[in-house]
Amino acid sequence: MLMATCLCDTFFDDVAVSTVKVLRHAGCEVDFPRDQTCCGQPAYTAGDWPGFRRLVRRLVDVFAGDVPVVVPSGACAATLRHAAPQAFRDEPDLAAVEALAGRTWELCEFLVSGLGVRQWPGRLEARVSLHPGCHNWNTPVLDAARQLLDSVAGVERVEAEGPAECCGFGGVFSVAFPHVSGAMGRRRVAALMTSSPDLVVSPDVSCLMHQKGLARHDGKPFPAMHIAQLLNRALGES
Repeated sequence: MLMATCLCDTFFDDVAVSTVKVLRHAGCEVDFPRDQTCCGQPAYTAGDWPGFRRLVRRLVDVFAGDVPVVVPSGACAATLRHAAPQAFRDEPDLAAVEALAGRTWELCEFLVSGLGVRQWPGRLEARVSLHPGCHNWNTPVLDAARQLLDSVAGVERVEAEGPAECCGFGGVFSVAFPHVSGAMGRRRVAALMTSSPDLVVSPDVSCLMHQKGLARHDGKPFPAMHIAQLLNRALGES
């Protein structure tokens, strides 16, 4: 089952479409429950745990069953896999939440670790700078994203300058502290562009939305796309 995320639903439907095409190419039958909602991360990070639990309980119902739930977002996947069980530690429905958490996958990790994809077909001539996003640093998601990019013929993965840093989006953080968030984002955009990539790629559209918005505001180029779009483009798809 595909959890498209609220950002894909609202702003990046092309990423959701690319995700479906990638999963189908990998041999999956994709089911899209139409009653799905946000993963609840904004409520969780804002400290609204009752609101977060309401959203998670809805997702438990919407994604009932035993098949994998695939999410084109490391942040949203981490919310369901890690934050949700923590928020339900003393709740009677903890077992149901843990069951959903246990079969929730970020897209790249699902392709590599779940399906055993080692080589992505097609070709794309591009220098690519990868922004993993904070939820994916030092996780199997980052390893999977690197492996997929490195396996695409023609892709040259280049490293951003300096240490791995947050781009400053952080969900409600960017709303509560816009000046700090903006400064962090501009610093990250500059680091990602130091190696003159043709594309900046990330498993999270939230990071890309923040960075692209800042770059557009400053009148600077920032050619970015979700990794599902890159994999789809390598296949010759639009």
